[in-house]
Amino acid sequence: MKIVAVIPARYASTRFPAKLMQDLGGKTVIRRTYEAAVNTNLFDDVFVVTDSELLFNEIVSHGGKAIMSLKNHESGSDRIAEAVTNLDVDIVVNVQGDEPFIDSDSLEKLLEIFKNDTNKEVDLASLMREITDTTDIQNPNNVKVIVDQNNVALYFSRSVIPYPREENVGVRYMQHIGIYAFRKQALLDFYSLPMKSLEASEKLEQLRYLEYGKRIKMVETTHVSIGIDTPEDLEKARKMI
Repeated sequence: MKIVAVIPARYASTRFPAKLMQDLGGKTVIRRTYEAAVNTNLFDDVFVVTDSELLFNEIVSHGGKAIMSLKNHESGSDRIAEAVTNLDVDIVVNVQGDEPFIDSDSLEKLLEIFKNDTNKEVDLASLMREITDTTDIQNPNNVKVIVDQNNVALYFSRSVIPYPREENVGVRYMQHIGIYAFRKQALLDFYSLPMKSLEASEKLEQLRYLEYGKRIKMVETTHVSIGIDTPEDLEKARKMI
C-alpha cells in the first residue's frame, strides 16, 4: 500500500496574508511543515501542492517536492485530487500547511484504519477530540461531529450537535480536526461530483462525501492541533521552536 502526504498551500490568506512564507525559527512555515511531514517516516513521498510560484520555489529550492495546481480550487480536497490524479498511490493524507507541529501518533492511527480495512469499506479517515467548554461547543468555527457506535461519521456541523434537550445523559461533544487520510478513489470521486445543499449551507467539504454515501471513519485523539492563522499564533509558534 503506497501512502503519500500532500500539503495544500495557498499564498493568499484572508486573516493572515503570506503566512506560509513567514519566518519560523530560521525557516518558513511551509518548509517547517514539509520537513515535519517527511520526518514522521510514515509516508512513501511528501508533496506540497500550490498555486503560488513563490511557495513552489521555496520547497523545490530546498530539495523538496512540489506540484503546481493547474486550476483554481475552492477546497483543499479539490487541489489535492488534481495533484494525485496521475500518481501511483493508494492512500493520500492531507497535511495542513499552517500546522508545522505534526502529531505523528495521530497520523499513524489514521493509517492503521486502512491497513486493517481488508474489505476496503472505509473511504476516508479523520480525527476528532472531545471538547467540554460551553464556549468551544457553541463556537461555529469549531466543527462538531457525531458518530455511530463504530466511530463512523453521521454528520458534521458548525451548530451544536447533538442538541442538549436532555442534559446529564452522557453525551460527549466531539470537535472535528481537519486532517484526513483518503483512498485515492474517494478523492477523485469528490473532485468529479458537484456540491450539494448541505455542503453549500454549512461550508464544510466533508459533507459532500457524506451526501454521496462515502464512509468516514473517525479516530479520537487528545492532541490539540496548533495552527498558524494569525500573527499572534506565529509568535506562539516561534516560542515553541
